[in-house]
Amino acid sequence: MDYFIKIISKELSIKEQYVNRVVELLNEDNTVPFIARYRKEQTGNMDEIAIRDIQDRYEYLSQLKKRKETVLNTIEEQGKLTTELKSKIDNCWNLQELEDIYLPYKPKRKTKGSMGIEKGLEPLADLIFEQKTSKSLNELAKNYISPTNELHNESDVLLWCSYIIAEKISQNSDIINLVRDFVQKSGLIQSKIGKNSVDDGEIYKLYYSFESQISNIVPHRTLAINRGETEGILSVSIVVNEDRVIELIQSKIVKTRNSEHITYLKNTLIDSFKRLIFPSVEREFRNRLTEDAESHAISVFATNLKNLLLQPPVANRTILGIDPGFRTGCKIAVINPQGEFLDGGVIYPTEPQKDILGSEKMVSNFTQKWGVNLIAIGNGTASRETEEFIANWNEKREIKIPYMIVSEAGASVYSASDIAREEFPDFDATMRGNISIARRVLDPLAELIKIDPKSIGVGLYQHDVNQKKLEKKLGDVVVDCVHYVGVNLNTASYSLLEYVSGINKKSAKNLIEYRLKNGVFKSRDELKKVKGVGDKAFEQAAGFLRINNGKEALDQTGIHPESYDIAKKLLITLNINNDWNSEVGKKTLENALKKVSDYSEKLNVGVWTLQDIINELLKPGRDPRDSFDKPILKKGILKIEDVSEGMILKGTVRNVVDFGAFIDVGLKNDGLVHISELSNKFVKNPHEIVEIGAVVDVKVISIDLKKQRLSLSMKI
Repeated sequence: MDYFIKIISKELSIKEQYVNRVVELLNEDNTVPFIARYRKEQTGNMDEIAIRDIQDRYEYLSQLKKRKETVLNTIEEQGKLTTELKSKIDNCWNLQELEDIYLPYKPKRKTKGSMGIEKGLEPLADLIFEQKTSKSLNELAKNYISPTNELHNESDVLLWCSYIIAEKISQNSDIINLVRDFVQKSGLIQSKIGKNSVDDGEIYKLYYSFESQISNIVPHRTLAINRGETEGILSVSIVVNEDRVIELIQSKIVKTRNSEHITYLKNTLIDSFKRLIFPSVEREFRNRLTEDAESHAISVFATNLKNLLLQPPVANRTILGIDPGFRTGCKIAVINPQGEFLDGGVIYPTEPQKDILGSEKMVSNFTQKWGVNLIAIGNGTASRETEEFIANWNEKREIKIPYMIVSEAGASVYSASDIAREEFPDFDATMRGNISIARRVLDPLAELIKIDPKSIGVGLYQHDVNQKKLEKKLGDVVVDCVHYVGVNLNTASYSLLEYVSGINKKSAKNLIEYRLKNGVFKSRDELKKVKGVGDKAFEQAAGFLRINNGKEALDQTGIHPESYDIAKKLLITLNINNDWNSEVGKKTLENALKKVSDYSEKLNVGVWTLQDIINELLKPGRDPRDSFDKPILKKGILKIEDVSEGMILKGTVRNVVDFGAFIDVGLKNDGLVHISELSNKFVKNPHEIVEIGAVVDVKVISIDLKKQRLSLSMKI
């Protein structure tokens, strides 16, 4: 296992001591967020990504070790395990390479080659393949004629020999790597519309006659042609210069000067290439392109999800949430600044009822009765019509109430979930979804974590990728966001608490039950009284759970209880023991941060840990999301007819994909900023320029009234 550490250290360019310590910490049941936040000195200040890279690679090597044991045992049972072969396998640390080595020894289903061997032709095939005889092929073959084995003449013998040789060539790792290298450098991936295919919406029109270098194809195109192929609309293949690659194989295989043998071997290797080698390599490359594209798509989804979850909360607002609709009306719900449901009902401002007066009366009553100071409108069906109603209602008011458009993605999934039924057992699904829309404004992270991330709608081809990998990656993102923000122990739902390091579903519910029975937690130490929260769970969780106005002032910070003594010694050393949250105290702490190495030595604590302690003392209870762009609050509506080319608009980034970004400028449909319009400089990755939730200025460059679409540019 020590060798694993050396391999990972070299691959990831991380010192062995840090890799080793990370593995030890993980094996001691420490969580990734805990290690990243509270064991910085031991890991060299690694972040969650680096720690997970080590974790994933270590698991990969462990699985590879098990596979090697299986391979060695299988070959040994065949009596073919030489010292050289064993050494080759022992020193192999790549699964593909291992499988290449194993291929000639791998138990196979019945093939033409194995049938030829059963006919007793392997010695002859080896003799011809080794090219150490000058005898004619017929002369060599005549001794193997056997009617009982269906070998009636020399031609039969040579045909079955060619099958044996073809398989030997196809199992030669040097030849396989030669073909791989050729395909990688010069192969093309092509897609064509199928002869009997019908693409009514011309969704795949771009790929009816599409061609790209394998080395250059962009990930989303791979996923698009894969989907088109799955739906039976496209035919997809990899194309190479067969004559050239066969010449290269021949140069490696054919050494004889005997023209008869040359012709025979060339025909055999052509058969080997077309029937065995290339189909296998083609599958391998298609799989590799798909895996790379999926990894990219998952990465894009994860980045978008992180930015969405970290949207700043619109705190201290009483919010009227509206779930728009036509026939069934618009559901409305009022929540207080703590997210508690206050009141609800249904209005009918849209077709077919279009009861404007009745709807205005109910909205006015709700806003006045509960002191509503923000309206949240879902962006689904009838959203813009509902927005127009609210904008017109607002115009009649002396004091206007701002409103914002909120993504409904996943609201229906939440409303039908067990979590929603537990929270609101007496409400129907539509009202639960409406409350969720309003809560997304109050605290996006706390509300969105209740929904399967795949349903939040910020990905690209998310249903086409490996769902297990997607689920793991998105799960990691949610966990990291929860720990980055921290969790208020006295207000968090159990669905939020269960994401906290060291807390599971059962202990999360126990925390809620304890809180209901005993009142709010007054200190982190009180956690130890909760059933299921033992010493290890407390160690992992405590630093991420916040308690405001408790017995211990440090409980409102991200400082771990294990470091309280250090924090207090620091405050005493700085003479601000009881005054650290004042202006004087903050100035003193800022100065200490500049000389952190000196204080680190005095207090015998690591520099990284001390930096974190000082930063937490400087901003106790601070929500890190407050530094991000605040959502746009509106009071009037914009129609596409009001827009003209060249107009500058302010909008919010709703989704970021490989080919650009979708911007909500207040119209029914989001406008698209193509990647070429994101910046005056070349942009390889849109995430380098924009992220979900960012507020940006855009210029209208074209308008499609028929499709109600805008093309936008950030080159202003």
